[in-house]
Amino acid sequence: MGDTTRPAGYVDGFVLVASTDARQAFTDYANTFDAIFMEYGATHIIEAWNDDVPDGSLTDFRKAVQAGEGESVAFAWVEWPDKASRDAGMERIMQDPRMDPANPDNPPMPFDGKRMIFGGFVPVVQLAR
Repeated sequence: MGDTTRPAGYVDGFVLVASTDARQAFTDYANTFDAIFMEYGATHIIEAWNDDVPDGSLTDFRKAVQAGEGESVAFAWVEWPDKASRDAGMERIMQDPRMDPANPDNPPMPFDGKRMIFGGFVPVVQLAR
């Protein structure tokens, strides 16, 4: 029987929609703001742009964020050492003026935040090479 201990860590997951033309703006935005997440304790971040996202008969990634013609889906996750680190890091991130959308020095969000879905997850299986 395998190891039944729960894997360490905590994961925030995100699915969002952006104009297909905004891929580079999205990448630039992610590079800028993901660095802030790393500064406040995140250990690993993946930002991914749709490549093979099939339409489902009942639901799918595109339906989840109401993606329309000319829009693409992005999928991302942020790994943290544990939930306490995530909670403390997110509190500091939300207070950081570099994250304020009203800050005139910040680039505009290249995605529709109102259609973003997100949540925190406790890993239950973790495999790696």
